[in-house]
Amino acid sequence: MHHVSIRTAQIHQALAFYELLGFTVEVRFTTGETLACWMTGLGTRIELIQIPRPAPPPDAFGDPHYVGYYHLSFDLTDHLEPGQTLADWLASLELRVKEQGLAWKMLLPVTEQMIGDQVYDVAFIQDRDGLPLEFLEQKSPPV
Repeated sequence: MHHVSIRTAQIHQALAFYELLGFTVEVRFTTGETLACWMTGLGTRIELIQIPRPAPPPDAFGDPHYVGYYHLSFDLTDHLEPGQTLADWLASLELRVKEQGLAWKMLLPVTEQMIGDQVYDVAFIQDRDGLPLEFLEQKSPPV
């Protein structure tokens, strides 16, 4: 996959938020009359595009009947500091987000989940435009 594209109401606030997640700007450009950029981090690339007259996004996380994009998922297993847990990383992120005056919303606190034969800690937050983001930490080694 080359990138995942995210439409945002305020590209500068979105940039600040995703930089706190560990993304860095790769290139800034315009698409039509609007600002855009590619950012890299957490093993992937995202594209942010500012939308001039944004409408609120659907509630992909809370609406059980919603069909379409659900969330981005980031595996932090290899990105955490030694001894750091997903809960520690999220607590640090929450402080940094709030220090920047950005909105913070936890959709699902850290929860242990069995996926196949693996155990993960899983959590969901919202980005500044209300899009769900999932973070995973693998707790058991592959069998």
